[in-house]
Amino acid sequence: MEHEPTAAELAAQLTALLRVTPLGEDRFEGACAPAAASSGRDRVFGGQVIGQALAAAEATVAEDRPVHSLHAYFLRMGDNALPIAFDVERDLDGGSFSNRRVTASQTVDGARRPILTLAASCQKVEEGLAYREAMPQVPGPDEFEPDHLVRRRHADRLPKALHEILFMPRPIEMRSIDKPWWLDPVPSEPVSHCWIRVPAPVADDPRLHRAMLAYATDLALMPTATLPHGVSGFRGDVMEASLDHAVWFHDDFRIDDWLLYQTQCGWTGRGRGFITGKLWTRDGRLVASVSQEGMIRLMRR
Repeated sequence: MEHEPTAAELAAQLTALLRVTPLGEDRFEGACAPAAASSGRDRVFGGQVIGQALAAAEATVAEDRPVHSLHAYFLRMGDNALPIAFDVERDLDGGSFSNRRVTASQTVDGARRPILTLAASCQKVEEGLAYREAMPQVPGPDEFEPDHLVRRRHADRLPKALHEILFMPRPIEMRSIDKPWWLDPVPSEPVSHCWIRVPAPVADDPRLHRAMLAYATDLALMPTATLPHGVSGFRGDVMEASLDHAVWFHDDFRIDDWLLYQTQCGWTGRGRGFITGKLWTRDGRLVASVSQEGMIRLMRR
């Protein structure tokens, strides 16, 4: 029987994946993802490229200037068998803010192919006016099963062709609060909630926790856009692909403690959908906001 990685092994794999290797002259290299941290297919998971690009950007900025926002565009699907190069441009180092631009690329048949561009802004921590939106009143994570166990329990209702991907151990544990949208896809309110965390201790490195959160934010957005239409990517009703992704980091957090992730779709049309997300700590602090636009195309039967 194949060994199923422990929570500690999954956390270690994700840590290694998001610690990019410096090559000199603001150039870095990101490793290929192990199976548990990949999309389960030959293509690179978008959250991986975002997390690695953010790690490369922050590696060129003083530690007292944490990132407060990133904006990324997905250009091409990456090949999960190839390493990724990250070239960082130092656009600004001002009195309070630093800005970086990152291009992620892979070399295919001797040609450099950009797969993602990312802009990041970093700021010295300072005091100021303080307000935060209240966290939704929902049951805590202990009230729910891990999503991967729910999927295994309903394996007979999921396409066999997707079983290997859907049942694969993941470094981000997710516990959905709402009824699984893939069980009985019917038109419903385009809002979802889930608890997320890395299920084992992570080193005390705030940059690593931010890179892991950036990785995790790409996991729950696109399915929310299909909720009002009663269709499901799991059933093959639609083809989905992320087009862009933005994250705003508001406050300190730990990715190895539970975060409530609320996602909401405000619009679909013209083959696209727009989704926003917010993340709170268990004690009610809003620590990050997210937005993404993705391609959503109905599949012909």
